[in-house]
Amino acid sequence: MQRIRRTWLRLGFGATLLFCVAAVAMHMTAAEESADLAKLRTALEIVAILKTEYFQPVDTLDLVGAYIRTGDIDGMLKETLPDDPYTHYLNADAYERTRTNIEGSFAGIGIVVGIQGDYLTIVSPIDDTPGHRAGLRGGDRIIAVDGRSTHALTLNEAVSMMRGPEGTIVRLTIERPGAEGVERFEVEIVRDVIEVNSVSKVVILEPSEHFPYLEHRIAYIRISNFTARTAEELLSAVRQAVYEEGAAGLVLDLRDNPGGVLQAALQVANLFISDGPLLHVVGRNGAEVTYEAHPRSALRNLPPVVALVNQYSASASEIVSGALQDRGVAVLVGETTFGKGLVQTIYPLREGALSVTTNVYQTAGGRYIHEEGIVPDFEVPWTLEERESAVYLDEVGGLSPDDPQLRKALEILQSRVDETELALAG
Repeated sequence: MQRIRRTWLRLGFGATLLFCVAAVAMHMTAAEESADLAKLRTALEIVAILKTEYFQPVDTLDLVGAYIRTGDIDGMLKETLPDDPYTHYLNADAYERTRTNIEGSFAGIGIVVGIQGDYLTIVSPIDDTPGHRAGLRGGDRIIAVDGRSTHALTLNEAVSMMRGPEGTIVRLTIERPGAEGVERFEVEIVRDVIEVNSVSKVVILEPSEHFPYLEHRIAYIRISNFTARTAEELLSAVRQAVYEEGAAGLVLDLRDNPGGVLQAALQVANLFISDGPLLHVVGRNGAEVTYEAHPRSALRNLPPVVALVNQYSASASEIVSGALQDRGVAVLVGETTFGKGLVQTIYPLREGALSVTTNVYQTAGGRYIHEEGIVPDFEVPWTLEERESAVYLDEVGGLSPDDPQLRKALEILQSRVDETELALAG
């Protein structure tokens, strides 16, 4: 009976697609037929993927009706999935750029963007890139790119406009909300090849005039984003800082980290967690998959860990921080995170690819965090104005002793190291 039912479902879906092809073809002229048929074929590939893989049920006729009305794949997706900017079509060039990004190298200005409300918004600039050096901040709204409004652009279109050959200029119109209103300005940025080091900063902090409350060496490691190389880079940094240089505590800085590759987040979490769940992924009809830690992948004899997060810690960084918090491996300090709890899968097509939201995730402890974020154990605000006015010192690796979140993390680690020593002495 189940086999018969599946057969009828397939036949029904196939008949629907044939009807859709005929419906769209009626709206073509002979001159448009060749190009439009190629685009239609891609659209129907997308419809078929969404029908079976999208994390919520979608109606085939709604999708094709939107395609007929808009004549465009992006228009179809925006009309039928208005609350999901993460599901989008990637043309061949955009798909190649995405694959390059995963490996950690691309050409552009070095910012990560997303849709917040109705605005194309900077989630965070990548350290030591043209966007970072130009003073762009997380929370800045990009109103126009080279004079073209971003309001009607898809996320992929906006990113494509900001990318370009090394040495060329892109002009952004920015709105920056602040305590005294919204500041509007333009900035010209020269594109460059962006080589992203996922682990972007490793510093050994020692007792000094800058950190007078320290009595032990503490390792500070910043992860800027999650790529295919992240776990390997972090493993190397921890081995150097902890096992070779003898750091008694570890600060893992995930602030302004927009996320990245899911597998990289799981690998990083597994370095700190030796067994049990790392993440629960929930798909269509409530189907759940749990990712478990592999004992052989975990580091041994780690010192106490504090992770720093803020409102621009998103996606993969929330997976890691949520796992560390839920499993009691680390204390979280900072501000409530961004709240992106959706998982995307990229499906290659004949022409380009489709990024599809396939799952919602729960943290290791079973929490849904989409649009809610993760609340740290110790909430310590640090405003953009305070960050700008802080003094950053080369002698401590470009960090700021004025950073209240870092200070709190160091105080917690100092206390935990002292407790460990007392326990050993007893």
